Amino acid sequence: MITFFLSIAILISGYFVYGKFVENVFGIEDTRQTPALSMEDGVDYIPMSWPKIFLIQFLNIAGLGPIFGAVAGALWGPAAFLWIVFGCIFAGAVHDYFSGMLSIRHKGTTIAEIVGIYLGDNAKNIMRVFSVVLLILVGVVFVMGPAGLLSNLTSMNKSLWIAIIIIYYLLATVLPVDKLIGKIYPIFGASLLIMAVGIAGGIIIKGYTIPEITLSNLHPKGTPIFPFLFITIACGAISGFHATQSPLMARCVRKESEGRRIFYGSMIAEGIIALIWAAAAMAFFRGTDGLSVALANGGPAVVVNTISTSLLGKVGGILALLGVVACPITSGDTAFRSARLVIADAIDLKQEKIANRFYIAIPLFVIGVALTLIDFGIIWRYFSWANQTLAMIVLWAAAMYLVKNKKNHWICTIPAVFMTGVTTAYILQAKEGLSLASSISNIGGIGIAVLCFGMFMRKVNMEKKI
Repeated sequence: MITFFLSIAILISGYFVYGKFVENVFGIEDTRQTPALSMEDGVDYIPMSWPKIFLIQFLNIAGLGPIFGAVAGALWGPAAFLWIVFGCIFAGAVHDYFSGMLSIRHKGTTIAEIVGIYLGDNAKNIMRVFSVVLLILVGVVFVMGPAGLLSNLTSMNKSLWIAIIIIYYLLATVLPVDKLIGKIYPIFGASLLIMAVGIAGGIIIKGYTIPEITLSNLHPKGTPIFPFLFITIACGAISGFHATQSPLMARCVRKESEGRRIFYGSMIAEGIIALIWAAAAMAFFRGTDGLSVALANGGPAVVVNTISTSLLGKVGGILALLGVVACPITSGDTAFRSARLVIADAIDLKQEKIANRFYIAIPLFVIGVALTLIDFGIIWRYFSWANQTLAMIVLWAAAMYLVKNKKNHWICTIPAVFMTGVTTAYILQAKEGLSLASSISNIGGIGIAVLCFGMFMRKVNMEKKI
């Protein structure tokens, strides 16, 4: 249990120490007027208080990610703690901070446009397509999962639940951000935090043993730690989906000094959530073998429900229902909202008129509904890889921003190189990729990472000569 408490302490310290360092490198300027004030439009650009934005951002980026991903990642054993802690501090929170702050510096623009500014038009066009596809996949994943669970809990048909959730998504996508999202998200965000605290307290009070750190691979099937652990635990360590969400809140921030609390802080909070659920999954099922059996007999949703109701009783059951139904829905709706903004920025279509919002939203939902007919497992596997690939691209763009502004680019370059290796090795080795042997795919991943690093440093040297 020492490892668990030490991990929590390191995450919190990371916010105050490394988070402050990252903020200083970026160079906040509260004298700059943020887009929330200079471009207020009553729809997407609306000033809000930082505590409210923090809770909205936290729920936007969290959803099921730090719960389901951490439960699945716990199959590797306490090695998962290391990835959650250090991945969150040095990669995920940095990624989220820069995606939010660069959006603030560029009129609240979406991540694809930011990538284009620093990596060129080709990268921008790729990111436009890539991010919209990813966001639609997220939206679809977070329709099908809750709809299936609600169907099991009630007598209503799954297709009817899908229709109800889609209608809600459409409203959340086109209504002003403060009308629906701004009112209910802070409540759900706070509930998700309370749920995690309750689970941690239940594990400790009831005497479950949280395993101590070991670098051994404890996965029952022997699945390699690299690159699979780093893809499985995404939202609790680093997730490209967050980069699509940060611009939503960047359009509501009143001053730049609030950025660390909102963007870096919400990622640290998510890391704590992931850490708690990884520890709970290992402890409650007495190790990775027991957890593997539980996952095989019902998946992460059943595991979450079992842990919650066992530790917290009826209250836990309600919180579990919130975690596996409400939280993914609140990530799905902002996924579609973000997709609308990406397309609007790409075609320069102003969003003050509700008709313009529907012009974009309706085709998105037609595609989303069509994808609900595809096997859920296939969609999730491709989402996982696409998610981490997006994070890698955003880190490279942030590194180039720092280079162009003659700042310490290594805080973004190092995690960018690492994630390049991870995502390349994964797609070369995974079943949904090329299914190559690990000896080949890992060498290929490292080789591509080194190549990208070399190309980047060449640009660094060119910038120094300017």
